[in-house]
Amino acid sequence: MKNDLQENTAPRQTAEDEIDLLELARKVWAERKLVLRWCCYAAVVGLIVAFSIPREYTAAAVLAPETTSSKNSLGGLGALASMAGINVGNMTETDAVNPDLYPDVVKSVPFVIELFPVQVETADGTLRTDLYDYLKKHTRRPWWSAVISAPFKALGWCMSLFREKMPESDGSSVDPFRLTPDEDRIVEALGRRVTVAVDKKNSLVTLSVTMQDPLISATVADTVMRNLQNYVTDYRTNKARNDLKFTQQLYDEAQRDYYGAQQRYARYMDANQNVVRRAVRTEQERLQNEMTLAYNIYNQMAQQLQVAKAKVQESTPVYAVVQPATVPLKAAKPSKTMVLAGFVFFAAAAAVAWILFGRGLCANLRQGLNEAPKEE
Repeated sequence: MKNDLQENTAPRQTAEDEIDLLELARKVWAERKLVLRWCCYAAVVGLIVAFSIPREYTAAAVLAPETTSSKNSLGGLGALASMAGINVGNMTETDAVNPDLYPDVVKSVPFVIELFPVQVETADGTLRTDLYDYLKKHTRRPWWSAVISAPFKALGWCMSLFREKMPESDGSSVDPFRLTPDEDRIVEALGRRVTVAVDKKNSLVTLSVTMQDPLISATVADTVMRNLQNYVTDYRTNKARNDLKFTQQLYDEAQRDYYGAQQRYARYMDANQNVVRRAVRTEQERLQNEMTLAYNIYNQMAQQLQVAKAKVQESTPVYAVVQPATVPLKAAKPSKTMVLAGFVFFAAAAAVAWILFGRGLCANLRQGLNEAPKEE
């Protein structure tokens, strides 16, 4: 019996659900003019919003950084060094900067500050200034940003009357240890506008810069690419350059010692020609041994100096620019179509919710408020 009752009630519930859905659809269809009116209003607002948002252009560059492993650091130069009798078999190389760190490097404060004095020019040629001044004074914002920030600016102005006024910065001399509020704001803005993505599968690094001018975005993207290459190159070759500097000092010292020993031996020989005394010959042998020892040290340091120079060259990374930065022809955002479609969609959803639920709920609330005094 229970199974028969369940089988009989199931079709009834399904039929009631279908009737309810049809009833809701009829209710919405009856108020289709309201839905269309709301969508038209939303379309107008969406167009205003879409055209009020400044256009942003994105320029991108793709790099293929050199990947290294523990191996003979001199590569083909090792064969040449071995021909000269130099043992470089124990020299190994490891990658100092992993590409996964590139996003953190680009967003670091010292790296961003280096971009402040970069000279930029708009595509129409009406403005030429440095990047710091451009981001501080010449970037546009939607009109509602000024409306929303007006109370906070007024509050900040009032508070500034009771605080010590900090000197304004022009971006020419920046102390990374102590940034001014304007400098900190520009650093954050550049951190949002410059992005680096690393494709671990293909070992490609994509660097993107978004600005309100296409030429400026391409200029900054190219500058960031070169600064990143220089940063990684300096980081990877730092130890090799220090070793080269130290080897050069030892080489210069060995050269001075050898030349000095040569001069002392020559002067002594000139002053004691045709002298057969035993003491003279002993001093002659001593000076000759000093000169030979100094020459051997000088010769060894000359070989090590050549190895150190080759080491610096080998440690310098090579970047293949897969896609250089170019001036974008189309704005990356805002997408006016997406903004318009979003406003229309939410307006239609709000209108349907008002027709099905909102209107009845408001009517019940008004009825309850009107009946409340009568019950008292």
